[in-house]
Amino acid sequence: MEEKQFIKKQFIKNMIYTFAVFTILVLAFDVLIYTRAKRYRYDEIDTELQNFASINWNHKIIVLNPRIIYIIRDEKGNILNKESIGRLYQYISDIELDRNKLNTIYSIKVNSEYNYRGITTKTYLASNEPYYIQLLANVDGENESLKSLKNRLFGMSAIIITTSIIASYILSKKTLKPIFVAWETQTEFVQNVAHELRTPLTIIQAKQQLLLKEPESKIIDKSEDIILTINETRRLTKLVKELMILATADSNQLKIKKELKNIDEVIKDIVTPYVEYAEMQNKELLLNLGCDKSINIDVNKITQLMIILLDNAIKYTKEGEKIKVNTFFKDGKGVIEVIDEGIGINDEQKKHIFERFYRTDKARTRETGGTGLGLAIAQTIVRLHGGTIRVYNNEPKGTKFVIKI
Repeated sequence: MEEKQFIKKQFIKNMIYTFAVFTILVLAFDVLIYTRAKRYRYDEIDTELQNFASINWNHKIIVLNPRIIYIIRDEKGNILNKESIGRLYQYISDIELDRNKLNTIYSIKVNSEYNYRGITTKTYLASNEPYYIQLLANVDGENESLKSLKNRLFGMSAIIITTSIIASYILSKKTLKPIFVAWETQTEFVQNVAHELRTPLTIIQAKQQLLLKEPESKIIDKSEDIILTINETRRLTKLVKELMILATADSNQLKIKKELKNIDEVIKDIVTPYVEYAEMQNKELLLNLGCDKSINIDVNKITQLMIILLDNAIKYTKEGEKIKVNTFFKDGKGVIEVIDEGIGINDEQKKHIFERFYRTDKARTRETGGTGLGLAIAQTIVRLHGGTIRVYNNEPKGTKFVIKI
């Protein structure tokens, strides 16, 4: 229960963080666009104002750009060119001379309605009498354009930020999915281990208690109980060993010692003892070696892999049926096939066949001493070798495991 609460809190925290990142990025992008647009809109007019401010105003000047007006002021700030300003004089007459902004571009609002960009420069007449030239350019069009851009950016940002809530939820859920899966897998794993341990331990405890109740009995009289106890102890030992292998693999501590070995020779050494074992059960084990390549493998791990597959193949075939082990080289990989004519695996079972503690026939597997971990270990070994293991139907019946290394 505590784990679920922790995951839920982490989910909410991740969602908030993701949403905050989305929002900051969107707002930063908006500011960047608006700032660049504003600079682009004003750059041309500011350059033109600076060019006019740098000319020699002691000569007659004709301002070609109708957007720009100029005001000539004396030392006291009085406007000297009312006639040339014309009807615009009534709008700009209230503008004051600010000597602190000489040769600097500034923004100014006229009559709280009209927007101008301006620059003021100081110059001298031939008599060395100082006067000021104030240049103004109307930027109402630019301001309206920027206002429209701001509104569009605000609208788009509102949509994106709203959408980012959904995106944050999906991303947070996706990010925490491995944690959910790991937690569920861990819970299921513990439950399965507990279940697997419970049965042999219960049997061992029950048989030992029966022995204690009859201390005078002879060993021969209780041989069946003792044998059953030994078998269950062996089963426990096998289970613990397999669990240790998987636990070591999960912590990335399972190491393999690869060496260059002829794969056919290794497979032959592993399979040969099983040929006689299969004959004892009236089953035929055929070996077809066609790889004849040296491959970097861990011989002990490959041996363990083949034992798992051969045990299963022999276990699930009937008398008179065949088991084949083929090797060949294809697409730069050594291929090992273990094929049987047994009961086969249906499509639904194939989806889970490599899962831990999964059994296609739980009752039968338990009777034969299986733990449901063999194929999970086989897959782990193949992955450590950088290979793949797949299961297919064998025609007309049975199962085919294909390992590529």
